[in-house]
Amino acid sequence: MTKLYLLLGGNLGDKKSVFAQARAILENTVGKIAAQSALYETEPWGFDSEDLFWNQVLEISTILSPDEVLQQTQKAELSLGRIRKANQYDSRIIDIDILFYGDRIINQANLIVPHPRIQERKFTLIPLCEIASDLIHPVFQKKIRQLLNECTDPLKVAKVPDFP
Repeated sequence: MTKLYLLLGGNLGDKKSVFAQARAILENTVGKIAAQSALYETEPWGFDSEDLFWNQVLEISTILSPDEVLQQTQKAELSLGRIRKANQYDSRIIDIDILFYGDRIINQANLIVPHPRIQERKFTLIPLCEIASDLIHPVFQKKIRQLLNECTDPLKVAKVPDFP
C-alpha cells in the first residue's frame, strides 16, 4: 500500500454534492480514504473568477500505480462533468490533482509528482498541513509545515463553515 495525497478543487455547480461524489468515486476506484482535511473556500489562483473555489486534501491508501491513479482520477473528473479547456487555469466543476505518491519523484509527459506548484499555493498547503504537517516533500526535503510557513501566496483561504 502506498500513501497517496490528492487535492480536490472546484468552483462550479453544487460543490458540496460534487465533492461528496468525488470522495465516494475515489474510495471505490483508488483506495480507502485514510484522512481528509476540512473543506476550504479559496480565491482563484492564476485567473479571475466571480466564483470562489472549494479545496480539500485526501490521504488515500492505494495499491494502484501512479499511472493507474491518474487514469482513475481523470475518469472521476469526467464522470462528474469536468470539461477540460485549452486554458490551464479556468473555472471548473472538479479538478483532482495528485500531490504526492509515497515519496516517489515522477517526471513524465503526462504526470509530474510531487505536484510542481505545491509550495506556491496556500489553497493546497493549508489543507495538506492539516492532515500531514510532518510529511517531507521529496524534492525540497522540507516538511509541509515549513513550506506553508515559507509560502508567499497572498490569496485568502478559509474553512467552509458548517462542514463536519
